[in-house]
Amino acid sequence: MVTARAAATFDPDGRSAAAARGFVRDALLGWGLPEVVDDAVVLVSELVTNAVVHAGTAAEVCCLREEESVRIEVTDHHPERGLPSLGDGPVTASDRYADPDGEGGRGLLMCSALAERWGVEYAAGRKTVWFRLQLPAHVLGTRYAVPATPGSDLPSGPGPVHVAVVQLDEDGRVLAWNPDAEALFQYPAAAVLGRPWADLAVWPQAPARGLGLTDTLRMARWEGGYGLRLQDGREVEVYGVQVRLRDTEGVPSTLCLLVLEPDRAVLRSPARALPGDRPDPAGPRLDLLAGPVATDDLDTLLQRTVERARDLLDGDAAYLLLTTDDEAEFEVRAATGLTAGHRRHARFPVGTGNRYDSARLPSVHEDLSTRPTGLPLLSDSGMRSLVTVPLKVEGRLIGSLGIAAAVPGRYDNEDALRLQFAADRVALAVESTRLTELEQLRRGSLSFLVEASDLLAGTLEHEQTLALMAQMAVPTLASWCAVYTTPDHASPARLAFVLHEDEDRIDPLRDLLGKTPAPEAGPTHGVRFWTAPTETAEAGGLTDGTELAGLLGETVVLPLTARNRVIGLLVLGVPAGVRFRQEILELAEDLSRRAALALDNSRLYSERTATSQALQRSLLPPDLPEIPGVEVDVYYQAAGEGNEVGGDFYDLFTIREGTYGFAIGDVCGTGPEAASVTGLARHSLRLLAREGLDAPQVLRRLNAAILDEGSRSRFLTLLYGELTPRPDGSTELSLVCAGHPLPLRLRTDGQVDRAATPQPLLGVMDDLDLTAEHLVLAPGEVLLCVTDGVTERREGRRMLGDDGLAEVLTGCTGLTAGAVAARVQRAVERFAPEPPSDDMAILTLRVPTQRQA
Repeated sequence: MVTARAAATFDPDGRSAAAARGFVRDALLGWGLPEVVDDAVVLVSELVTNAVVHAGTAAEVCCLREEESVRIEVTDHHPERGLPSLGDGPVTASDRYADPDGEGGRGLLMCSALAERWGVEYAAGRKTVWFRLQLPAHVLGTRYAVPATPGSDLPSGPGPVHVAVVQLDEDGRVLAWNPDAEALFQYPAAAVLGRPWADLAVWPQAPARGLGLTDTLRMARWEGGYGLRLQDGREVEVYGVQVRLRDTEGVPSTLCLLVLEPDRAVLRSPARALPGDRPDPAGPRLDLLAGPVATDDLDTLLQRTVERARDLLDGDAAYLLLTTDDEAEFEVRAATGLTAGHRRHARFPVGTGNRYDSARLPSVHEDLSTRPTGLPLLSDSGMRSLVTVPLKVEGRLIGSLGIAAAVPGRYDNEDALRLQFAADRVALAVESTRLTELEQLRRGSLSFLVEASDLLAGTLEHEQTLALMAQMAVPTLASWCAVYTTPDHASPARLAFVLHEDEDRIDPLRDLLGKTPAPEAGPTHGVRFWTAPTETAEAGGLTDGTELAGLLGETVVLPLTARNRVIGLLVLGVPAGVRFRQEILELAEDLSRRAALALDNSRLYSERTATSQALQRSLLPPDLPEIPGVEVDVYYQAAGEGNEVGGDFYDLFTIREGTYGFAIGDVCGTGPEAASVTGLARHSLRLLAREGLDAPQVLRRLNAAILDEGSRSRFLTLLYGELTPRPDGSTELSLVCAGHPLPLRLRTDGQVDRAATPQPLLGVMDDLDLTAEHLVLAPGEVLLCVTDGVTERREGRRMLGDDGLAEVLTGCTGLTAGAVAARVQRAVERFAPEPPSDDMAILTLRVPTQRQA
């Protein structure tokens, strides 16, 4: 039965996988299902990538919450079906749809590895891949974590004790109501049969904070207290036991046994004592595992275990050690009552440091002052007595549990055996939870690396890549991070970026690392420990009473290796008293490999971008000359990301004293190929004009030069002119418009007219018949010259055109040359919602009035 649904559709672009991961994560966390988030995110990421990249269609993601599982469906609209393998041997589901050595289909292989069930469904024009993840079992029922005191809990009220028996159907409605229920709650059976139990029960927990009534009724068994509403409207506190039943036909129901709260001892399950417990005047001792334990949280389980173990033997302190993966070392995972020397995740060999004899046997230390254990945890702790027992699962040592007291001779063999009995009961839960934690860490690491790869692939900016590396490492892997870069093999590493989880410590940390010699590049892989920052801080007296106090614990260096060379170093650090866990170091190595390639790609991109920009800037004209009596302004924009020069160009230069040349042109095409002809045209115009040739002669020579380029030549539209300011304040112009959009003249009365006539474009014919046209710009008049990126600006079938440009120019009367260019540019930008796809150049010439001059 589906209890909740969430769906979304993602467009076929590179950002969809990240958006789908965020959608699934938010949906599952919103439903309170963090246990399956990592697996779901990884699988959805692969399936959505298959849909938008390989199938090339939009992806529909649907999350369905079921009673005991979560089903997620990813649908694309690619009709192609997978073909089964034709090789020898049996064919599995994953064989049919995925090639493990191929680029596609890995999502289905991952479904078969991570999901409880999965499948592929086809319909007309669509394909759905679904998978189901099983929800972990919840802790059933509730128990009081207090000593059982039957004497005070036994019923003491007058009259008989009534036990109400109520049976509820699958929908939570009353099926049966016995006479004791009538006596206790004042409802006759006829008044409640068929009514929802929620109308009568006053449930203490809101669904957002704990199990609601509906979820509790579906448990196999539950025990606890809540309120019940009487017929007269009053509420009474009851204690109940609920059991889930099924009849012979499989129809479920819930049986509830209820008593008044003062009579709870009739139904309440008593806490069980350990065999051999000594009588205690205060009552029986707590069972080591009494009360609910969050078995999906290893740290909580271990901490609660040491606290209850300490109480079990009236100790002053307790600790719990777990073996590492290779079972060669113990690792401190939980402690209580120990402050001096307690370092979480500290390690030491299994064979020494915690007892005199074998680590696999219980041991009692009567006086640690005469025979110290050498255990760092107990150094300077004041503890005198110690009892330790091993934690074993199927004969394999997984840890050690110890209880200490401040007085000597506190414990004997009987105490060790009682503690061993408790440790045997908790060992399996600890190992099971540890394996669950390791699996969650593995899946969480996979999810982390998927997101890290996605983020690193999303930028080619060098500085942003450095920042992303540090932000992914802090605080997930370490409390602080530094990135060093190595320009070449001979140069030392250079500190490039520093980040700390506490922003106030970034500057002191950067200063310290600046004073510390950079780590050597070293090998191309593996983790190295680095003590130089700590040594520098100690030598400068910076470890006490400064901003660096407690900052420096373990520090590790990981090489950033890409294309068989070390291009940098990733330095990670934790505070004093903290050690890196092995799984964190392994995850850091995986991150460093991905980050190194991203960093090298960003470096290469930055270098090539800088080279490209330098070459492109050489094709742009230098600063425009100032022309007495004429205002000039230019707007230029090249199409394409990273392009500074395209097929459009402009120029304004001095021909001789008092005469200036100007040009605006458009080479066929965009990008670097067109820019190469742009450079030829601009430099040729300057050279030919300064040789004393008139405008038609200049253009004919340029036409010949373009045709000489052979297969690399491109046709060119060009507006070229010469202007000469006159003493009366006007400006004389000589123009040739070779296939270019005609220039527009704005008169002082707002009238707009064409300032030239069209003539043949360049780069097509050998012999061109070109003539110069002359006009005079009076004070206040404007000459507007543009490329076709302005006039051919489109929105669907609608185009700005010459008439639209003339309408824009009509409203520019009285504006300066710069204001005219800006208004035309804004009009082009606003004409359509999409960004311009063509190169664009705008050149405005205006003769100011006498007062403005």
